[in-house]
Amino acid sequence: MFLDGKELAMDPAHVADLTREYERLSADGFRVLAIATKAAAPRELAAGAATAYGAADECDLVLQGYVAFLDPPKPSCAAAIGRLHAHGITVKVITGDNELVARKVCKEVGLAVDAVVLGTDVEQMTDAALADAAATTALFARVSPAHKQRIVKALARDHVVGFMGDGINDAPALHAADVGISVDTAADIAKASADMILLEKSLLVVDDGVLEGRKVFANITKYVRMGASSNFGNMFSVLGASILVPFLPMLPIQILTNNLLYDLGQTTIPTDDVDPEQLQRPRPWDMRALTRFILFIGPSSSIFDYSTYLVMLYVFGCWDVSTAASAAHSASLFQTGWFVESLITQALVIHVIRTNKLPFVQSRASRPVIAVGLLVIAVGIGLPFSPVGRYLGFSPLPPLYWPILIATLVAYLVVTQTVKTWLLRRRWS
Repeated sequence: MFLDGKELAMDPAHVADLTREYERLSADGFRVLAIATKAAAPRELAAGAATAYGAADECDLVLQGYVAFLDPPKPSCAAAIGRLHAHGITVKVITGDNELVARKVCKEVGLAVDAVVLGTDVEQMTDAALADAAATTALFARVSPAHKQRIVKALARDHVVGFMGDGINDAPALHAADVGISVDTAADIAKASADMILLEKSLLVVDDGVLEGRKVFANITKYVRMGASSNFGNMFSVLGASILVPFLPMLPIQILTNNLLYDLGQTTIPTDDVDPEQLQRPRPWDMRALTRFILFIGPSSSIFDYSTYLVMLYVFGCWDVSTAASAAHSASLFQTGWFVESLITQALVIHVIRTNKLPFVQSRASRPVIAVGLLVIAVGIGLPFSPVGRYLGFSPLPPLYWPILIATLVAYLVVTQTVKTWLLRRRWS
């Protein structure tokens, strides 16, 4: 080695000094390379050889010094990790750097590290032991590409794993992860192995993407709950009406119109707001909870369909089928009354189903959901009085129908909210 212009032997004292300097630089976050030289006679390049020198020449080198590189974490890294932790996501670091550099970087970004698992440790672990270690370890250092892949697979046994990397060595782990994330400046093989590529430099977009995904999932769940419970309830309603009334409870063209308006109201669900507490933690797809929700909420709507049947039959005399004219009038009036009630209840119940809170008071839908819902209700109310309504077989409803409808709607919303709250307390949804 060279020291103060003199070539010195690499004795234990010098090795200890060099090691301390290396550790000091590493602890400060520097990546350190040792530069060593050797005087060698010129050689001709052998045929087919890439270089005139080989591994056998890498001996008797003279250490010239260290070159230290500083690669600080991105400014957004600490904030991104904090937000991810707040949203129930555990952040782990898997790196080929030494443990001193890795600890320094983790400290700078606010990631607590109690223990470090090295690549040599991973090499000795079984898959089961690695899975246990991976669950409790925040930092893996001095790992190879194969180690990264094993760690990701071990975590994926009990968790949904996202892995972010940009180098050639990250490709196996990116491929093994449930969601591989890379950046637009990454190596080509890393980008090819990733499921998504970040175009912005800030790591905060990772958290933004997580929240957007949870929002989409929550709105999909709303749509499934709404559609499945509504269809399940309508099945009971149609079955009962077919038994109770001596005519079709609703004409095919009326059913299609009802479905068209109902589906129009559902098209705005992707724009709906999601309560903050539904974004704090990942929400799994729970088919049992969804089934129980449908089994209880669906029949709740049928109760008020049946109450509407009774009102139309006994209050407005839709039993009268003594003549062809009276039968036609009774059928048209009954169908109109049920059409309006069914459409409005379906337009309103989404506000109950979309949130675990008290609708309209503690949680409100987005403006598009409210606007389109009001439009559907207005069309449903006005259709029986329009020329199009007469073409569809509707009749104008008597004035007494409307206060009865309002009472029915209020009771329906109260019952649905009560059933939903009961399900939530029993942890069934």
